[in-house]
Amino acid sequence: MTTLHDPLPLASGQVLPNRIMKSALSEGLGTPDKAPDERLERLYARWSAGGYGLIVTGNVMVDSRHCGEPGNVAMEDERHLGALTRWAEVAKAGGSKVWVQLNHPGRQANPLVTRTRAVAPSAIGMSIPGVPAPRALTEDEILDIIKRFGISARIAEAAGFDGVQIHGAHGYLVSQFLSPRSNQRTDDWGGDPKRRMRFVLEVVRSIRDAVSPGFGLGIKLNSADFQRGGFTEEESRAVIEQLSAERVDMIEISGGSYESPAMLDRPSTASASTRAREAYFLDYADSARAAAGSVPIAVTGGFRSRAAMSEAVATSTCDMVGLGRPTAVFPGAAADLLTNGTETLRPPAITLGLPPRLAANSGLKAFDGALDLQWHTDQLHILGAGNDPDPDRSPWRTAVTMVRRNGFDAFRSKRSPAPRNATARDARKFQRERAIGRYVMNPTVRALGRIGVRTALAAELETTGRKSGQPRTVPISLLFDETGAWAICQHGLRSGWGLNISADPNVRVRQGDRWRTGTAVLLPDDDVAARSRTFAPHPLLAPLARTAFAALETTPVTVRITFTDR
Repeated sequence: MTTLHDPLPLASGQVLPNRIMKSALSEGLGTPDKAPDERLERLYARWSAGGYGLIVTGNVMVDSRHCGEPGNVAMEDERHLGALTRWAEVAKAGGSKVWVQLNHPGRQANPLVTRTRAVAPSAIGMSIPGVPAPRALTEDEILDIIKRFGISARIAEAAGFDGVQIHGAHGYLVSQFLSPRSNQRTDDWGGDPKRRMRFVLEVVRSIRDAVSPGFGLGIKLNSADFQRGGFTEEESRAVIEQLSAERVDMIEISGGSYESPAMLDRPSTASASTRAREAYFLDYADSARAAAGSVPIAVTGGFRSRAAMSEAVATSTCDMVGLGRPTAVFPGAAADLLTNGTETLRPPAITLGLPPRLAANSGLKAFDGALDLQWHTDQLHILGAGNDPDPDRSPWRTAVTMVRRNGFDAFRSKRSPAPRNATARDARKFQRERAIGRYVMNPTVRALGRIGVRTALAAELETTGRKSGQPRTVPISLLFDETGAWAICQHGLRSGWGLNISADPNVRVRQGDRWRTGTAVLLPDDDVAARSRTFAPHPLLAPLARTAFAALETTPVTVRITFTDR
């Protein structure tokens, strides 16, 4: 009977010392020129001593022009070979094999760090508000990206890493080619399942041609997209069958994308057997085993107890157990499990602790999910600074970090399946933002006002209720000038105060400690994007001001308020 302690021989000739893998976690610790530095060395020194049979790095970009998030490392050429070599040496010092996860984000490129337009198999955008649509790749560009994967693998081998893992999951470029939702090409790179899988097979061949036979090669592959019309389990098994003939050492099973990220939480439709066995994708791994032949299967996501991990390996449901987020809090998790130092990994549940009525709101639940991911990323940064993990770190501190690291885009929902059309998306976003405004922002601004804290960007507007005839006061952002003020009605005529102005333009606004009277008019022809940038206190902050408004609006309309009490 196979145990967690048993070595795992691979087709390349490598032997992994045990069956516990530290799965990829995006660290965000690269330098501005996308190189590793001492922070990554300190982080991987902790994991190196953690007893893992295999350590997979966070996603490393094959093209520095297209990055998934701030702080990515890129491997395009040998300019950072010295730093990469030091990273590999530290990570391997404890006896683990170390593979670099190679990735191209495609249409999931982060606009904060990717100044060029995102690319994808087809010019089809994600169903996430505010994310711009990509342009379709030309055939020459596709061939260039395939070549880049090979170049990056060669650099990884030169630096001393033991192998690479292709990131073919979670909605990044490889999985975009596989999915009929995002790949609607009609040439040799799309149109049917066989042509859609051509890209990933060519990437595998490019890497194998660029490295030595003993260099490890794995792939992280979706079991499914969990979206209507997306990549299915049947298609995933067909891809696995093809990969098993391509000298692949290991296939790691995951699932979902940033539009429907099953990889971030236990799927709500999980079977009873999946819940009992902890891991999210073990049911699928049962069927993937036959398709994979002799290629080992790894499963990541949900494992917490040694008993569940041992059973999964003993029954040959999977050959390798992957641990992701728990390793951010317990960097020595594998050693603890293998030496019977712990029975169960119990990372803290990360949530803002909202009352049940608020916590049930889909928008706030999505925020809590994003917060959980960022909280664990904060733990990686703490380790990278040379400190111990901080399980007691406040989620509110992480919320501030989210904005600093990823902009206000971090607050957008990335956990729930996307609505099917633009109207539904706007309605859903309006409900989410109204809940945040009603239960978080408005009480906060009013509480600050009661203790005398005043700011022009958190002023108040008083309109007359069109139904009640009574004054209605709401906190809003105002930009004052000599004759009045500018405002942006973030939800247009969805907004109650926007409708109130349409019915009665007479308003009052608070300017500092003084209430001013005026008349307001909606300006639907005004350039809202340009107007929102003028709210920035400094021109260099104009993009951030625009991002902040964009994150909180659905159908915005500019409002001009002219003072009548001058």
